[in-house]
Amino acid sequence: MLGMNKTADKILSDKTILAETEFNAAKTWIEYINRLVGVTIGFFIIALFYKSLPFRKARPILFWMSLATLISVIFQGWFGSIVVSTNLTTWTITLHFFLALLIVGFLVYLQHASSEPKDIEVVGALRGLLLACISALLIQIFLGTEVREVIDVLATSLARENWLDGLGREFIVHRSFSWAVLILNGFFYWQTRKTNGLKTLSLAMFVLILSSFVTGVGLSWFNVPAAIQPVHLVLATIVFGIQLSLFFKMNKPRLENE
Repeated sequence: MLGMNKTADKILSDKTILAETEFNAAKTWIEYINRLVGVTIGFFIIALFYKSLPFRKARPILFWMSLATLISVIFQGWFGSIVVSTNLTTWTITLHFFLALLIVGFLVYLQHASSEPKDIEVVGALRGLLLACISALLIQIFLGTEVREVIDVLATSLARENWLDGLGREFIVHRSFSWAVLILNGFFYWQTRKTNGLKTLSLAMFVLILSSFVTGVGLSWFNVPAAIQPVHLVLATIVFGIQLSLFFKMNKPRLENE
């Protein structure tokens, strides 16, 4: 509750929430569909938590992680209503997205913890390389949110075809750093391409990173088309989930009483 109160105080201190916005039918329908999907996800998470109850003594990690996921989804749902009611202020959208990544992380871990453990021979350097890939992706996502924040401001005064002309340092850094993300993940795939238990996921990760890179180029070349923006974000989110799955697989097998 204390965290929610602090978040509410920060929101109320933001004067941009008082600005009036014009009704947009397309955005209204998108928000309506988003809420329906959110409610559906909520029901699935409740069912997941219910299924974890019998394991609270035998496998407590499953119970507590399911509870953490449920609490996170409830908070995410509440915060989503704040995002809408405060005129989609840029920092709230960014926080909303990173909360979604946290939930993805919980779910990936639950999938890993509930599956049959498999021994995978992995040297420490590969773990470090994967952590570098994960860190680079999160930094790149954050840089992308900064670009989106600038675009949100430009959209109020410029036509879409002029948005790229108004972008500055944020866009240049995001575009340049994408090469680092692509090279790191490509190198990781090259190092794991012959490792049983990792090569399929690492290939999928690299292909999706490459696809995200291509959609980023499409955003840049074609004046940030609305249809490509969500694809770009979804690809990055899936890559994050695959990276976490690889990370859990590369660590020591779970104990039976975990």
